[in-house]
Amino acid sequence: MLPALRRCWVPLRYCPPSPLLVPARGRKSRHDPPAKSKAGRLKVPPPVDPAELLVVTERYRQYRLVLQALRAEFRQEVLQKKREELLDREYGEEAMGTHRKLMAWNDAENERQRKKREERLKREEEELQNQKLQGGLNRARIMEDYLKRKEAEVLRLQEEARNFITPENMDQRIQECLDNPHHYNFAIDKEGRVVKRTVPS
Repeated sequence: MLPALRRCWVPLRYCPPSPLLVPARGRKSRHDPPAKSKAGRLKVPPPVDPAELLVVTERYRQYRLVLQALRAEFRQEVLQKKREELLDREYGEEAMGTHRKLMAWNDAENERQRKKREERLKREEEELQNQKLQGGLNRARIMEDYLKRKEAEVLRLQEEARNFITPENMDQRIQECLDNPHHYNFAIDKEGRVVKRTVPS
């Protein structure tokens, strides 16, 4: 034995036990017999409810169908991507030229639609301005008519106010009523002629 190895060598009796040599607590080896308390025990599976088993079986069947459908979908996507990559490699230049043409046509169409939209918005703005102007004229006309009606009503009330009885002309109005008595006790026929009149006493 080499002198360096002799100095490093430690006898086996001084080594702590390795983790592989530590027995598991509560475990038996496969050759040990069963415990005396469990020697005559028969393992009976738990009872299964038939309705519950039917429901669980049906749900597992549906679950497997959904998983199969998803796997098929994903597989189809992967195959489609591979096919597109292969076609891109084969027809790359032709596809890029077609793509450029389509993008140019798309840009031209977008520009045309933008101009059309701007014209429409300008026209709608002009119509809105015209409507606002027309609404302002209508409101001014309505206000003018309202003021004319109010002025006419004020003039009519002023005209009627001349015939009102005031403290200044009360004696004069009483004298006029006494001088011109009105008698409303009379009867008329269907044509509106006075047929009977009673004289006040």
